[in-house]
Amino acid sequence: MIPISSAIAGGLVWSKTRHKRGYELRCNGEIVGALQRKSCWSSEFRAESADGSWKFRRTGWFHTGTEVADSNSGTRIAVFKPNWSGGGMLEFSDGLRFRLTQKGFWRPVWTVLAERGQPILSIRPCERTVELTRELRLSEERLSLLAIFTWHIIRQTAEDAAAAAGAVAVTS
Repeated sequence: MIPISSAIAGGLVWSKTRHKRGYELRCNGEIVGALQRKSCWSSEFRAESADGSWKFRRTGWFHTGTEVADSNSGTRIAVFKPNWSGGGMLEFSDGLRFRLTQKGFWRPVWTVLAERGQPILSIRPCERTVELTRELRLSEERLSLLAIFTWHIIRQTAEDAAAAAGAVAVTS
């Protein structure tokens, strides 16, 4: 895997893996990061990049939140608390907080903002592209984790919407 900073000029794209249970973040054909469901029936995901590996698992009331833990030690690194309008707040154990926002319905754009509102990265799910800001002041590990985690939340939101639509269709 190559570091995410090598893709600041652009070219980051998410693609499905062959097994269709996961995704790879690529830059010019080289893998930058990966996200894969632990098993077909599990809600736990494994994420990795050149700078670390993590587990994402649902937490909270109705399993709406997500916990980020280090894959090797199991130590909790961050907690994501969603909001009703889409997106939410990702708070790390060291106190850093990032807001995930979603704008648009047909062609949404998800953006990760630092506490003071500075954009860190944007993801366009329909195109599967990731755009990093040029003025990065984050570690490689944190930036990789934010890009992979945001894609995870986008996929989780889509799965939840599909499940709700299926439940409505069955009860109608």
